[in-house]
Amino acid sequence: MGSDPLNTFHAARDKSIFLAVSFIFWFSHFIYVPILSPYIESIGGKYTFIGLCLSSYGLMQFLFRLPLGIFSDLLKLRKPFIIFGMIISAFSCLGFALTDSLGWVLLSRSLAGLAASTWVAFTVLYTSYFTNQEIHRAMGSISFVVVFAQLLGMSVSGYIVDVWGWHAPFWIGGMISSIGAVLSLFIFEPKDGIHREPIKLKDLTSVMREHSLLKISLLSILAHSMIFTTMFGFIPTYALTMGFESSDISFIVFSFMIPHAVATLFCGKLIVPIFGKWLSLTMAFCLSSIFTLFTPFIETKGWFCIIQGLNGFSLGLLFPLLLGMAIESIPHQKRATAMGVYQALYAIGMFAGPFFAGILNSYMGVQAGFYFTGILGVVAAFLIFVWHRKELPYKIFRMSSGS
Repeated sequence: MGSDPLNTFHAARDKSIFLAVSFIFWFSHFIYVPILSPYIESIGGKYTFIGLCLSSYGLMQFLFRLPLGIFSDLLKLRKPFIIFGMIISAFSCLGFALTDSLGWVLLSRSLAGLAASTWVAFTVLYTSYFTNQEIHRAMGSISFVVVFAQLLGMSVSGYIVDVWGWHAPFWIGGMISSIGAVLSLFIFEPKDGIHREPIKLKDLTSVMREHSLLKISLLSILAHSMIFTTMFGFIPTYALTMGFESSDISFIVFSFMIPHAVATLFCGKLIVPIFGKWLSLTMAFCLSSIFTLFTPFIETKGWFCIIQGLNGFSLGLLFPLLLGMAIESIPHQKRATAMGVYQALYAIGMFAGPFFAGILNSYMGVQAGFYFTGILGVVAAFLIFVWHRKELPYKIFRMSSGS
């Protein structure tokens, strides 16, 4: 028997609405990210305060991501959490737009972190639209939408500021996320909800004792510290001190984000089969560390963009690799718990990196944050070497001998 055309239409419509809401969700989060640190500096915020604001986004996710996921599982409902996330996103953007108060800036960025904590509900509901055989395609679709929204939002940010002023990205983000909040009311969720076994305390404690998960989570904390201190943190501020205009920030974003996205495609298909997982991680951390440490010594705009592109590619290799390695050794029945723990833990990096870099920048200048971030990459590479010191030299020797 053929499929019902009406049901096929409804299924396609449900997926389209969901992807539109997901795009709006991340677009409104990232439309102001490149100009956030320069904006806070322009209204009198010191580097320590900028670091505190940037880090509040990760802190809120560390505190709320796992509890919201568990609460959603207990209720067997996802749609209310998605609507809540969209509304909080709108409040966050409008909080930035309506005031120049540093206190409101901190509150607004914290609300953005709370909103981002609801993303787990998005992914669970979207995968319910697909059969088990289609799950990977579903995650591919939503991952593309997330990356595209981030790239587009960050790309237009500097241009919008140049034309309409500092508050314009926040107003646009607020209006678009308000539309997204209305659109989220039309997201489809089955009347009886989506059943997924909530995380149990015994599963949580057993997963937390998994050495492989904790090692990967620590490396992910360092990787997230690096990206949230550089491109999602102080790179735009530093670029403006170099002589870039606010409209030029788009070039820096493109330089970083396009290689960053391309690296995710190359990682699993080309890099890992040649070098192996651990050597690939080591090289990616080392390269990112080198490019970050080089950043304060660059004096021309062209080279600055090239270095950001190389760093974007290096960091782009890390995240999909770490994501896969986080759960590969975990039993299937505990993987949802492991992913929740992993996501909560790497949010520490989103908090700690900008926070400590902001303190260092205040006392030693903005270059200090890049030295600090570069050292984090060296620490990560050193940890991998210690954990796999027998395996890595053997792998390098085999490659150099051509065998």
